[in-house]
Amino acid sequence: MAELSLDRLNALLEPQFLEVLGAFDCTHETSFPTWARTVVLLGPREPGFWPHLKAQPEWGGDDPVDHWSRRVIGRLACDLGGKARFPFGGPPYHPFYQWALRTGRLWASPVRLLVHGTQGLMVSIRGALVLRDRLELPPPAKPCDGCAQPCVTACPVGALGAHGYDVAACHAFLNQPEGADCLSGGCRVRRACPVSQGYARLAEQSAYHMGRFHRAG
Repeated sequence: MAELSLDRLNALLEPQFLEVLGAFDCTHETSFPTWARTVVLLGPREPGFWPHLKAQPEWGGDDPVDHWSRRVIGRLACDLGGKARFPFGGPPYHPFYQWALRTGRLWASPVRLLVHGTQGLMVSIRGALVLRDRLELPPPAKPCDGCAQPCVTACPVGALGAHGYDVAACHAFLNQPEGADCLSGGCRVRRACPVSQGYARLAEQSAYHMGRFHRAG
């Protein structure tokens, strides 16, 4: 069988509104199977991801996003003769943040959240494919280079900035009427990123995740 190409993988991902966020070589690493050569990180492809997901059988149940991700990415991994890994389901958890940095296509932003070249601070990793094939991606330009970095000062209460994340302060603000905009439209820090503003993620999707984050806190 011919080695998996990026074009073929993208064709398999397109019907599920997923895209390749980045990849790295994992050959001979003991934390992966001996046959593994590449780890590919996957995330939502916009526009269209949220309406597609809401039309799936998992919607309406508990944790529909995670259950859908497990079914779709798990099946794709099996079809490709690989394995799937997910950023949920722990502890223990797989080191997705470190994996993302290894791809050279996601970076630590000035506020320490991951930032992507086309998705900005709205980037979301739904899972990873551990593949038998080598898959190389061309390196993109880092989006933070030359940026005015409005993300650093965007949080109205300074809960998220260059110093890190004060989760308690964030939840306290979301409990106030002034926090309604963050709950309904998504985190202002993520929205402040110029790259995020060009990414077609629906406010409804951001509101869903913010609501779950706040309830869990």
